[in-house]
Amino acid sequence: MKAKKSVYFKTFGCRTNQFDTQVMMSKLEDSILTQEEAEADVVVVNSCTVTNGADSSVRGYINALSRKYPGTKVILAGCGSHSKGESLFADGKVFGVMGHSEKEHINEILARPDRFYEIGDLSHIDTTIVEEFIGKSRAFIKIQEGCDFACSYCIIPSVRGAARSHTEETVLAQITKLASNGFGEFILTGTNVGSYGKGQGSSMAKLLKKISQIRGVRRIRIGSLEPIQIDDEFMELLSEPWMAKHLHIALQHTSDKMLQLMNRRNDFASDRRLFETLANAGYALGTDFIVGHPGEDESAWLEAVERLVDLPLTHVHAFSYSKRDGTVSASMEEIVRGDIAKARHKELTALVAEKNYQFRKNHKTDLEVLLESGKEGVFRGFDQYFNRITIQSSEDLSGNWVFPDKVTVAESGNTASLM
Repeated sequence: MKAKKSVYFKTFGCRTNQFDTQVMMSKLEDSILTQEEAEADVVVVNSCTVTNGADSSVRGYINALSRKYPGTKVILAGCGSHSKGESLFADGKVFGVMGHSEKEHINEILARPDRFYEIGDLSHIDTTIVEEFIGKSRAFIKIQEGCDFACSYCIIPSVRGAARSHTEETVLAQITKLASNGFGEFILTGTNVGSYGKGQGSSMAKLLKKISQIRGVRRIRIGSLEPIQIDDEFMELLSEPWMAKHLHIALQHTSDKMLQLMNRRNDFASDRRLFETLANAGYALGTDFIVGHPGEDESAWLEAVERLVDLPLTHVHAFSYSKRDGTVSASMEEIVRGDIAKARHKELTALVAEKNYQFRKNHKTDLEVLLESGKEGVFRGFDQYFNRITIQSSEDLSGNWVFPDKVTVAESGNTASLM
């Protein structure tokens, strides 16, 4: 009998890619999944293409892989397939290229004896029910795909397609199966999560209500929302016990000049009102913020910082702007020097880190923590505010919920002992 191929998955980028990797893993029938790159006959690279830097990281990984393991076949999947797959295939860097719509056919694709370029289409929405999340204590649930926004800096709509949603039935069946397998926390993810239900007579709020009724669901997180997507029906859910007390709302900037240049749909005055309302409801609040976008002169930056100081923000995913070929921003003038962008990035992250520290000092009781795997008596997990905490215990608490009553808060993070 012919030995089965060993397959290793390397995932770059966002939670949506993490879910897509789990979909592919769940479809393996004639191959063996390995967690060791060196053991693999085939490496599937689930790529990110959000910036030129992301493309470079993927290309660098593929080149290094070819040098270390020249006999290993490399298959390119993910967003990079749609932006750089053709050139990587033509240069012989990869054995095959597969688009988003092909991931459910991974078993057949791995059996192909000859090189292939199977890009598929950008209107597909998969229906796979993932029963396990390998190596995870929390489950990522992709509820939609694609984006209808046209932000100046973003390439994603052209590589993920227009916004389209999974049916409520598929999402609920997915969560029901995972909840029955012991998962209690679910993170709803997608390209533009807040657009869920468009054209289907549903919405994020309607979906959340139905998910909350599934036996075993203990906590629901939402990957990222746009400010304009938080409606009255959603606001009515803020006090529900199953809502994680953390929302990630993508502002991208706090200068109205910059928001206009970025072709965003939000403005700071309404953003501030929204954040203050959510903070008063007891929520930790995170955001995405792009530093150094073309046009971010000194006055725009000083305005942004002044506004950030007053904003009830506890987490930030900060990006230094990276030119992305094929976007409107790529042709803009008034380029911000790299050293200036780096200094601004440092200033922003330090400012929000201090805000997070103060928040943690004021929210160190009644914490509900889901731990991930640990070793040698040290376990890490996240509380309801999406703050990481390190727990010491003589028992194996991997994947368990714990409720520490004595938490030590330091600038570097929260710790507790259950010894």
